Amino acid sequence: MTSCLESLQVSTCVWFEGGEKRNALVSILAGTLFFTGWWFIIDAHAKYPNEMANAYHVCGVFGTISLFMVNSVTNAQIRGEAYNGGCLGARGARSWLFVGFVMGFAAVIAACWILFANFVAADVEHHWPGVGLFLQNVFIFLGSLTYKFGRSEDQWG
Repeated sequence: MTSCLESLQVSTCVWFEGGEKRNALVSILAGTLFFTGWWFIIDAHAKYPNEMANAYHVCGVFGTISLFMVNSVTNAQIRGEAYNGGCLGARGARSWLFVGFVMGFAAVIAACWILFANFVAADVEHHWPGVGLFLQNVFIFLGSLTYKFGRSEDQWG
C-alpha cells in the first residue's frame, strides 16, 4: 500500500536555490546560534549584575574554546587521509576532537549544575541569570555541532 503523500508534489521555490550554498547557510546558522548564546549571557549579566558571579563566564569561555577545537579538525584528518607526517597523525586529530567534545559537554553540564544549584534549588528572586547561562552553553554547543556536521567538505581542496 502506498503512502497518501507520495503523489503530492510541492513546487520548488523559484528564487532560491540552496544546493550549492549549503556551507554558507550552515555557517550562517552556526554563527547565529553562537551569537545568540553569548547574547543571552550578556543580557543576563546586564540585567542582574549583582546576581551573576564573574566565574559563571568560565563555562561560556570553555564552550567557545570547545567550538574552535572541534571545528579545527577536518574529517580527512580524522580518517588519516590528509596528514601522514608528524608524531601523532590521525590519532592526535581524534584525541583533539575528543577533548573538544568533552570540553563542550562539560561546559553544558557545568552550566546546568550552576543553574540548578544556585538559581533553582536556592531561594533567589530572579532565575534568568541561571537560565541565560544554561542557554548560552547549549546554543554554543549546538552552533559547534551545526558547524562541524552541517557543512560538506570540498572534494577538490
